[in-house]
Amino acid sequence: MTETTEATGRDSLGGATSPLLGPIRLGIGLLQGLGLYGLHRVSDGPATWGATHPLLFGPLLLVTAFLPIMLLAGVGRLRLVTLAIWTAVAGVTLALLGLHDIARQSAETLQGPPFLSPPVILFSAAALFISHHLVAAADLERRRVPAFSALFDTASKAVVQLALSVGFTGAFWILLHLGAALFKVIGLDFLEDLLRKAWFAIPITFLVFATAVHLTDVRDGLIRGVRTVGLMLLSWLLLVMTVLAAGFVAALPFTGLDGLWETGSATSLVLAAAAALIILINAAYQDGRPDNRPPAVLRVAVRVAAVLLTPLVVIAVWGLALRIGQYGLTPDRIIAGACALVGAAFAAGYGWAALSPFWRKGDWMRPLEPTTIGAAVLAVALILLLFSPVLDPARLSVMDQVARLERGAVTPDKFDYRFLRFESGKAGEAALERLTRSSDEEVARRARDAQSDRDRQNYGPPPSVPVEKPTITSWPSGSALPTTFLPQGARFDDERGQCRAESDCVATSSDLNGDGRAEILLGTPHSLEVFEAQANGTWLAVGYYDASNCKNGAKLIREGGLQIRRSPWPDITIGGLNLDFQSWTDTCPKAPSSTGPGTPIAVGPEQHGRITHF
Repeated sequence: MTETTEATGRDSLGGATSPLLGPIRLGIGLLQGLGLYGLHRVSDGPATWGATHPLLFGPLLLVTAFLPIMLLAGVGRLRLVTLAIWTAVAGVTLALLGLHDIARQSAETLQGPPFLSPPVILFSAAALFISHHLVAAADLERRRVPAFSALFDTASKAVVQLALSVGFTGAFWILLHLGAALFKVIGLDFLEDLLRKAWFAIPITFLVFATAVHLTDVRDGLIRGVRTVGLMLLSWLLLVMTVLAAGFVAALPFTGLDGLWETGSATSLVLAAAAALIILINAAYQDGRPDNRPPAVLRVAVRVAAVLLTPLVVIAVWGLALRIGQYGLTPDRIIAGACALVGAAFAAGYGWAALSPFWRKGDWMRPLEPTTIGAAVLAVALILLLFSPVLDPARLSVMDQVARLERGAVTPDKFDYRFLRFESGKAGEAALERLTRSSDEEVARRARDAQSDRDRQNYGPPPSVPVEKPTITSWPSGSALPTTFLPQGARFDDERGQCRAESDCVATSSDLNGDGRAEILLGTPHSLEVFEAQANGTWLAVGYYDASNCKNGAKLIREGGLQIRRSPWPDITIGGLNLDFQSWTDTCPKAPSSTGPGTPIAVGPEQHGRITHF
């Protein structure tokens, strides 16, 4: 190894000037694209390999999606030994996170591709980003715990490089689509057809991304210049955010917290504000070197913002504690609690840095540095614990919710059995099975009902829960609707299930299709639904007239004058597809000066009342 190579912490093969660096990065990008295309192929359909082997597909997807990007960032910057060890550790960790996420899900909670839950994808990416730059900074300095300046330098450059590479890839696709449009106007569709092919689009996207990474890496001055401008802009935004946060905190004694709690998302809002302050504080502080210190006004803003973190985190924790006390743990609240813990670590360290003696000018905000590194390590540790069996949010939530039911904190009729059935995986299913054997007959009955529930989308309450009969007004006044049209309870995907007040829905009976049997036209605030009697005595919604752009459907029926008009243009069937004629001259009729039973309201294909079949 040469002296220069040792100084930069790179082996000769991965050196920044190595001629092999470009081909290696392009190869990584191409292999990633081919791998993701292969996973796309084997998951495209209900009976494909990916759908039948989710325990293998999920981990493979997580590794293929994230590990090559880490390799693009590491090759040429990490020593080969460090890169090899770190790649193995990161790959195994990603695979285990994906494996656990799939394994904990039940047949009811497991969705289609990519099978992984959104939180594990998001937080895996965050943990990998943080961990990689801790490793890269430590390898650069040959230290187990890197200096803050090295960590800031590597991480901030990576953010800029990632943004530029994503922008380059987006611009590439814009140009390709522009070229396809140019060829199409002269009758050549080959490029447009090619862009629609997954075998081309997926590999070329990641190949172009890898190209952008390499191009930006060899132009280190470009990255530093863009980073300098970005940090400068963000640091001045700190003034804006500090004023907003200070105003929010100062107003709380006068407004109270009731409005904040009523939002239902107080914890996430306040934590987001705290996270914004943390990012902007670091943008202003940068690497902490005296020659990079911001102007005096920004130094004051940094101190004030650092102090404001504490009340924001306290409010977030308070709101989260209230929700947990009222409704118990849920996976989202557990994840929010972990975020609040990381926020508390930042608030404590940054607050101490801000309140340290002003006369120590040479160490301005110096405690910020170990705080940032420590909070980064804490964040990675919490992510690994949360998305592993150790602190699985679904399992902890199920344990807490069932405990609340058993100690009487929630009554059997208010308990969320659907959470156990559809939202908490195998842990919830096992708990629901135990509840079916409960000594409390009502709990056992409701648990059995939940087990037999197949209504994943929550269309209507469980079978054992009393439901309200729809409230529908018959028109004209004095007429009666068939008793079978008003079921004891209607599913929420049935428009009758939305009819809870007399003014909401109005129905009239008329032979709309000329078959000699009366249909029912139900007017709701949103549409005019057509119901047809079935052989078993029930009524089925067969279509609707869309009058929402013109008038409330219930009001239309009350205005009366329903007339049946036949379309001058027939509907057609072509290529096995049933197509309805749509008029280009659809307009809303002008409101008459007076309405009444004698005022005709024309509803037909020439107006917005065009019927649409389900």
